[in-house]
Amino acid sequence: MMTQTIADTEVITAAVELACRAPSLHNSQPWRWVASSTSVDLFVDPHRTVTSTDPSGREAIISCGAALNHFEVAMAAGGWASNVERFPNPNNLDHLASVDFAFVDYIAQGRRSRADAILRRRTNRLPFRAPKHWASFVPVLRSSFDNDLVTLDVLAADARPRLTEAARLTEALRRYDDHYHSELRWWTAPSREFEGIPESALVSESDDRRVDVNRRFPIDPFDERSSAGTHDEAKILVLSTPRDTRVDFLNCGEVLSAILLECTMVGLATCPVTHITELEASRDILRVLTSHPVAVPQVLIRVGIEPEGEFAPEPTPRRPLSEVLEIRG
Repeated sequence: MMTQTIADTEVITAAVELACRAPSLHNSQPWRWVASSTSVDLFVDPHRTVTSTDPSGREAIISCGAALNHFEVAMAAGGWASNVERFPNPNNLDHLASVDFAFVDYIAQGRRSRADAILRRRTNRLPFRAPKHWASFVPVLRSSFDNDLVTLDVLAADARPRLTEAARLTEALRRYDDHYHSELRWWTAPSREFEGIPESALVSESDDRRVDVNRRFPIDPFDERSSAGTHDEAKILVLSTPRDTRVDFLNCGEVLSAILLECTMVGLATCPVTHITELEASRDILRVLTSHPVAVPQVLIRVGIEPEGEFAPEPTPRRPLSEVLEIRG
C-alpha cells in the first residue's frame, strides 16, 4: 500500500548527496537539482559540458541519467517510491526529469543494500581478473533494467582485437587534437579540488599498457606502481540505444547506474569507458560487434575482479552540495 505524501527536505538532501556520487565524464558532475516541498527537478548544466570531448553534451546527459537512477535508489532505501516524469518541459530540454514521491510501508533489504553500494562503487582503471560465475550473473544484470529502452551486449573474447583496434583508432584520430589533450590535462590537474580525476584514480604506465580499451590519460613517467596480475581479463559490456537522442542518453545513464550498482553489490570492480563511442569511426567498429548492428553504442563497461592485494581506489572528490542543489520554498 502506498500513501502519497511529502518527503522531508533532509531525506531529499541526503538522497541528492548520494546521487551525486554517480560517475560522470572526467568527474565533471554536470547536474543541477532543484527541490521544492512536493518534487525534485534534475537539470543538465550546459556550462559543465566537456566541450572538446563531448561537444553535443551526450555524455553529460548520460552522467545525469546515472545520477537520476542513484537518486531513485537512495530514496527507495529511505522508504520512498519515485514517480519520474522525464523531459517534462518541451521548451527546456535541459530539464531532464521531475520527480515526486509516494511513501512505502515496507523496505526490502535489497533496496538498502543497493543504496549502500553507491558509496562503495569506484571507477577502477586497473587491469581486472576474469569475473567468476559470469554466466549466472548476466541474467541478473538484464533483469535490472528495461531491455526495450537499452540493449546490453557482452562482447565475446574473439571481439577483443577489434575492440582494441577501435580504441587505437580513437587515439590516432585525436593524436593532434590540442583541445582534447588540453582538456585531459585540465581535468587531471592536481589543482582540481572538488572535481576532475585525482592522481590516485589514475594508473601507472605499466598498468595502463595492460588495459587495451581504457582511455589514455596523462601519466607521470616516473610513476613505477604496478599491480599484480597480467593482461586485462575483464568482461566488456556495451550499452546501446535505439536512437541517438537526449531521451536515449538519459535512459542509457539510468541503465549504466543500475548495472554498476548490481556489479558492486556482488563485489565486482567496474570501469565505464566512453572514448570509443565519441568518434563515429570507432563507433562503427563497435556497432558491428554487438547483436544489434542498427542500435547506437553509447557506453562500454569493463567488469571483473580487482588484482589481488590492491586496495579499492579512494573516492573521487565531489562538488559541495550547495553548488548543485537549490531548495525552494
